[in-house]
Amino acid sequence: MSGIDALNSVRMVDGSSLTRRVTVSPGMCSSGSQIFGRIGDWTWEAVSAACGMNAHAATTADGRPAYLSFYYYRVRGGKTVHPHGLTFGDELRVCSRVFQIGSQSTLTLHRLAPAGLTVPEGPLDPEEVYERPHPDCMYAENFNRWIARSTPGSNQRLSEVTPPDFAYADLPRLPNRHSPRTPVGRARAAGSFYAEPPQGFVPAGPAHTTPYTLDVVRDLNGVGLVYFASYFSIFDTVLLGLWRSQGRSDEQFLRRKVAQQKVGYFGNADPGAVLTISVNRWRSETAPDLEIADMAMHDAATNRLLAVTGIELEATPVPSPNT
Repeated sequence: MSGIDALNSVRMVDGSSLTRRVTVSPGMCSSGSQIFGRIGDWTWEAVSAACGMNAHAATTADGRPAYLSFYYYRVRGGKTVHPHGLTFGDELRVCSRVFQIGSQSTLTLHRLAPAGLTVPEGPLDPEEVYERPHPDCMYAENFNRWIARSTPGSNQRLSEVTPPDFAYADLPRLPNRHSPRTPVGRARAAGSFYAEPPQGFVPAGPAHTTPYTLDVVRDLNGVGLVYFASYFSIFDTVLLGLWRSQGRSDEQFLRRKVAQQKVGYFGNADPGAVLTISVNRWRSETAPDLEIADMAMHDAATNRLLAVTGIELEATPVPSPNT
């Protein structure tokens, strides 16, 4: 076995958990959405293993393709491992665990730890993820629902389904206090994760709205749906444009450090659709480098809410040439 193979091995811990050793490759690190896409791939692999099925080829009872869609995605960055801080050759230990959260859904938790860090062995404990996160690790929470197209060729009315071979009954239950159903439902109703301005923060400028046309080359996946990781990219594209309009450099954007990001997925769109992205931003009263961006994505033609995101980030200063 080569060194690379050894560092990318996967092992089942129990019926709901996997661990893997990962060497960060060019396809999973950048200032964009690559890492979110890779974590999503790990979620599909973990659900396949834990539920005794092939999530990549799932079908409904009547034979239509079924997709394990993303309804909520939360990532929490650590001091050492954070979404845009990975680079070629970094070595990680990844622990994933799948939980049942209804008959049509799963919730998967991931911990990304530096390879040499001492972390608890065994299945990932929700208490660690939600209440005692290790300061050097990155954590991800994926709430997924099974869906299928209601109308062939259309992404606008997707129905909830349950593949007949989806075996979830033996999965551990997530404690109710950690369920994302209520906060995501509130975000959907309000069109925002911040229905009230965050305490200790002041507005960082006026509200901003910009159009975005779906890019059929970049934004769609292999089955013609808007790829879940593209939502991250679309929001970041709009945020970068806003930073530039305020005189900030691209290097400042590349060096940003995401402490936490939440995305609620509430709809999909057809190729060529025009979206409107609205942005509100706040800055910490006590630490000016700390910012929050609150963004909502709508279909411009129907005003249908497609997604919302809340991003807590640190705008890391760019070192001067003399330092």
